[in-house]
Amino acid sequence: MKNTYLFLFLLFGLWSCGGGSSDSQSGDGAGNTNADQEVTVYTHRHYDTDQQLFDEFEKESGIKVKVVNASADELIQKMIAEGEQSPADVLITVDAGRLVRAKSKGLLQSIESATLDQNIPAHLRDGEKQWFGLTKRARIIAYHPDRVQAEELSTYEALTEDRWKGKVLIRSSGNIYNQSLMASLIANLGEEKAKSWAEGIVANLARAPKGNDRDQVKAIVAGEGDVAIVNTYYIGKLLNSKDSTEVEAGQSIRLFFPNGEDRGSHINVSGIGVAKNAPHRDNAVKLIEFLSGVKAQEIFAKSNYEYPVNPSAQASELLQSWGAFKEDTLPLSKLGELNQQAVILFDQVGWK
Repeated sequence: MKNTYLFLFLLFGLWSCGGGSSDSQSGDGAGNTNADQEVTVYTHRHYDTDQQLFDEFEKESGIKVKVVNASADELIQKMIAEGEQSPADVLITVDAGRLVRAKSKGLLQSIESATLDQNIPAHLRDGEKQWFGLTKRARIIAYHPDRVQAEELSTYEALTEDRWKGKVLIRSSGNIYNQSLMASLIANLGEEKAKSWAEGIVANLARAPKGNDRDQVKAIVAGEGDVAIVNTYYIGKLLNSKDSTEVEAGQSIRLFFPNGEDRGSHINVSGIGVAKNAPHRDNAVKLIEFLSGVKAQEIFAKSNYEYPVNPSAQASELLQSWGAFKEDTLPLSKLGELNQQAVILFDQVGWK
């Protein structure tokens, strides 16, 4: 009798530990634990819009988004140091040059997604599908309408003409946006002509390069120069600033999209890729697909003054007010591949 009691006691113990009930299993019932329902994003971007979209993704998917913010270089170094133990599932950064750098260091992996193939044009994504454009910015010419007529403007190259001597404003050659613009000129015009362009810009500078793109616009308004090469995104920031002087600066200038009669205006992207050692690869792909959708793309455009990469998404009213423009369809991977060459040419012509 004692042996019978012992047997029943042991049997009950095994059953209560989970051997006889599927209800004791944690997770979503498909073999995944609760810990699987998350995705860790390493991001260089620091905008409220991004967090809004992460929150929306959580609601729709049930996947928790963990965000780690730092500069692009810090995130890349962090991923290198962490190696196979990195918790990063997704890397988001600004400028195709940095995305190419992350790929070259083996920090990203290729993914196949019919959704991404449909939502993102080929020139805005890596040929091996290791990164994808998320939002677009055009690098254009801002000018003061009292001192410059739109008919006087045409191309980036034309800013090297003598008529613009002492009138051109632009930030330093150390800026990744300028490096990518220079890389696009190398790809489109060849190294010799690109170097001549850089020499011509240096000769026509209104002042030594300094500040960010918003500072170039403010310098136009202050009369330090007449034209500046800036990203469209920053004009949106000026016009929607809480600082009245910045709003006034944004309202005082006009925009011109260069090279509309030939290759089109230079564009760049903020972009996204799945980390090489992503612990939650499938969740990472789901997040990227979500961010490439029309709904998310139009939120980016409206709230953050960026152009959508998805052709089916509409730009915001502000961006539409600037008019349609022809964009350079150079594969953006070229911007990263030619980055070092661009830096060398800048140094050779004395672009500080």
